[in-house]
Amino acid sequence: MQSIDLLLTNIGQLLTMEADGPRRGSDMKTLPMIEGAALGIKDGKVIFVGKREEAVHLNAARTIDCKGKLVTPGLVDPHTHLVFGGSREHELALKQQGIPYLEILKRGGGILSTVEATKKASEEELYKKAAFHLDRMLSYGITTIEAKSGYGLEKETELKQLRVVKRLSQNHTMDIVSTFLGAHAIPRSYQHCSDDFLEEMLALLDKISEEELAEFVDIFTETGVFTVGQSRNYLQKAKDKGFDLKIHADEIDPLGSTELAVELEAVSADHLVGASDEGIRKLANSSTIAVLLPGTTFYLGKSTARARKMIESGAAVSLATDFNPGSSPTENLQFIMTLAALHLKMTPEEIWNAVTINAAYAINRGESAGQLAVGRNADVVIWDALNYMYLPYHYGVNHMNTVLKKGEIVAKRGEVCENISLS
Repeated sequence: MQSIDLLLTNIGQLLTMEADGPRRGSDMKTLPMIEGAALGIKDGKVIFVGKREEAVHLNAARTIDCKGKLVTPGLVDPHTHLVFGGSREHELALKQQGIPYLEILKRGGGILSTVEATKKASEEELYKKAAFHLDRMLSYGITTIEAKSGYGLEKETELKQLRVVKRLSQNHTMDIVSTFLGAHAIPRSYQHCSDDFLEEMLALLDKISEEELAEFVDIFTETGVFTVGQSRNYLQKAKDKGFDLKIHADEIDPLGSTELAVELEAVSADHLVGASDEGIRKLANSSTIAVLLPGTTFYLGKSTARARKMIESGAAVSLATDFNPGSSPTENLQFIMTLAALHLKMTPEEIWNAVTINAAYAINRGESAGQLAVGRNADVVIWDALNYMYLPYHYGVNHMNTVLKKGEIVAKRGEVCENISLS
């Protein structure tokens, strides 16, 4: 008999999501699954994956009877704006009145209001607020996320945000990947000299590298923000300093930033609502992963990214919440799965690949997250569902039953918990 710490048995469907890399194109319909399964865990790692009857040689210190429930890897959210001050609920009524975003901006709202609130907040205040949101994400079955800065737009506040992310990554159960998004918008004082602002943000990279505050650099390439030319220069300099790249690409207008992401070998290109046919073709023939954000277009009432075109062209597609105070104020990746089904016309199989294995590779965590295989971290979710098709179908509620992070129960029945007993 082999001694282990924990055995999950009587699993209805176990999605292992095993793959050698991100799933692309038609392969996104592949769903590695074992029915009538068991999962063995020792020292925080998966030590057995197989049929329930094959687990008879395991002597488990503790056992969870999953009672036929669906079990999957922990979800991965590859695009969030986790750390920010304040909130912007007052803007919803203005949007409903048809007041344009630029007018809201003039009234002191929009992203610049979040920048002001983030500047005013202390590091400790930002830490406590972000930890609250992380707990909520965990309660929805998310065990790994990416978190961006970008609500500072000047040295001290950008560094403050990144330091909060680093502290959270050290102290919180969640695995967090940090991205520097200093080039998120143009501050009022740089409206006519945005190149100077970008140079100021580039000057932070040595400090960020020295303190190990981020592994990615991102930029918002869009009409009225940063051009493709500016973005190419900025990102190339970041790449030369050893950072991996992401791009807020073609969110509104087809400027060619999807093509730029491919050209610079960015790990991901995010948003992509305005991606051109040529951009999608190049994306499909590259290693760059598409990160689609249907929660944002849903909340803003905008057209969606062409997920079907991307998948049918052969691209690797992932999904994220884009959690932020202005355009996607939700931590619920389960709801994003439903939006992907209804608005992006993605199949359940494609959706599960997009929130596990592909999302993990979109943040350089393909070797540690998004799969359940022997030797990997035991980041596991037991769902109050009997099959994988149920989550995208039944929307607006939390289907999480139990979350395990490295083999330890960290959330149960929608609540984050400590020292909760197994049952």
